[in-house]
Amino acid sequence: MIKVTACEYLASFVSLKSLPTNGFPEIAFAGRSNVGKSSLINSLLGRHRLAKTSSTPGKTRMLNYYLVNRAFYFVDLPGYGYARVSREERSRWQELVEPYLLDRPSLCGVVQLIDLRHEPMASDRELLEWLDFHDRPALIVLTKADKLARGKAKTSFVRARRILDTDERRLVMFSAKTNQGKDPVWRWIEAQISS
Repeated sequence: MIKVTACEYLASFVSLKSLPTNGFPEIAFAGRSNVGKSSLINSLLGRHRLAKTSSTPGKTRMLNYYLVNRAFYFVDLPGYGYARVSREERSRWQELVEPYLLDRPSLCGVVQLIDLRHEPMASDRELLEWLDFHDRPALIVLTKADKLARGKAKTSFVRARRILDTDERRLVMFSAKTNQGKDPVWRWIEAQISS
C-alpha cells in the first residue's frame, strides 16, 4: 500500500486551461457540500489541516490540487447539491466540473462521498450513473461512520447500496475520526493510479 512521504497543496484552479500539464495521475473527490471531502483527504494523507475544512457548505468553488509523493494528485472538487448557492454559481461549477470529469486524460478515478447518516439523494445517484456511463472508475465512500452505532451503520450501508443500485464491493464505510475504511480506500486508489 502507498506510503505518503510528501504532500502539499499545489493550487486552486477556476479554468481547465490552467491545470497541470505534467500528466501525473489524478484521483478526484466528489460529493455533496459538507459531506467530509476535506476530512477524508486529510485522513488519507495523514495531515490535519492540509485540505481546508469549513462549517459553511459550498465553500469549495474551484478544483483544489494536492500533490502526493511528487507523483500523483488528489483533486478536491466543488460540492454539489447545496441549495443556498445561486443558480448561476451552480451553473458555473457544472461548466468546470463536468468537462473535467469527462475529458481530463490524467483522471484515473473518482472517490464519491456520501454521508452514511443520510439516505443517498437523487444527485448522488445521478453522479454515479453519469460516471458509470462515461466509464470513469468510481469508489463510493460512506462518511461519518463513527456517528452511528454499528447496527445502524450496517443498515444504512445496505440502504445506500440498494438506492445506488450498485455492488457492495464498490462501497466503503469511512470515519476520519477512527480511520475506519482508510486502508480499503488507499488500496482502491493505488489500483487506479497503477493501472
